Amino acid sequence: MAAPTTTRPMPTAVRAGLVVALIYVFLVGVASLEAGIKLLGADVQEQLFSSVSNPLAGLFVGILATVLVQSSSASTSVIVGLVASGAVGLDAAVPMIMGANIGTTVTNTLVSLGHVRQSAEFTRAFAAATVHDFFNLAAVTILLPLELATGMLSESAEWISERLVGSAGTEWESPIKSLVRWPVDRIIDIGEALSLQGTVLGVVTIAIGLGIILVSLTFITKNMRTLVAARVERSLNAMLGKGGGLVAMALGVIITITVQSSSITTSILVPLAAAGVLSLRNAYPVTLGANVGTTITALLAAMAASRPEALTIAIVHTLFNVAAIVIIYPVGVVREVPIRAAEALARLAAVRTSWALAYVIGTFIVLPLVGIAVLS
Repeated sequence: MAAPTTTRPMPTAVRAGLVVALIYVFLVGVASLEAGIKLLGADVQEQLFSSVSNPLAGLFVGILATVLVQSSSASTSVIVGLVASGAVGLDAAVPMIMGANIGTTVTNTLVSLGHVRQSAEFTRAFAAATVHDFFNLAAVTILLPLELATGMLSESAEWISERLVGSAGTEWESPIKSLVRWPVDRIIDIGEALSLQGTVLGVVTIAIGLGIILVSLTFITKNMRTLVAARVERSLNAMLGKGGGLVAMALGVIITITVQSSSITTSILVPLAAAGVLSLRNAYPVTLGANVGTTITALLAAMAASRPEALTIAIVHTLFNVAAIVIIYPVGVVREVPIRAAEALARLAAVRTSWALAYVIGTFIVLPLVGIAVLS
């Protein structure tokens, strides 16, 4: 009888090299998206994206888009591409970025539903998941009106990007942009060789770019998780019970940058909280760090863009998450609001599971759809 064959694990160095190659492919996808939108022409762009001129519509678009792709990294990278192409202005993109922050929390909330058969576990898991939701909802409630009234985030980000790459409306080219130009040009050349022109060529190039972004990010996340999974678990376990807010935030930032997914970071916390190993108050600051860590993807995507505005919106994403922590976390009474709300909802959901389902479907699907329909 033949011995069963076993698959040899990929060497760490090879996997790390694969991640670098996948990051390059991801950047090609962002550049392809930008190029495709430019090929559509100004009239088509205006028709497609006129609905996001309303800030609340933009917020709902950001929520729904992130829920659909299950990745704020993917949706914010697409937003960077839209801004880079000039299809979406900075003012319209800021609410979309905020919406992406809310939409990304659906993943860990869905993970918590896996504990629904055990009431005590489910209560802890659902609270640990939704505290992230309520923090991001509170952040948007505070910062979106402030941004609309003062432009505090966009103006600060613009000031930073001007000193790094130049003023808005100019063309700039990072070394990364030069590296990704050749494959993007070849995609367009192949399309033209197939007699695709104008809008059709633009749509095909956009579709290719979106496909590349989604697939490459999926494999980047998968391989990074394989590379560092054991280290992530050890780091989290080392933090258990310490309750150090700033250290826990830093841990959330590092883990999320490493695995390239805030959803993975926050989803790891849910089963730990469900088991009673990690308290809600210890998990809370890790999720806030994950919010900041996930912004690295948009910053990376901006390196493949040709307009300073792309870097500006990526910086807005970072500033938004940092500002939310600075405003909400230091003040004890304010810091407790997401915790209290999550605990209250978890108690209701433990009594009636329908509350949990209604919350997920209503917050992440129905409300955005209705908002877009009414405000567009």
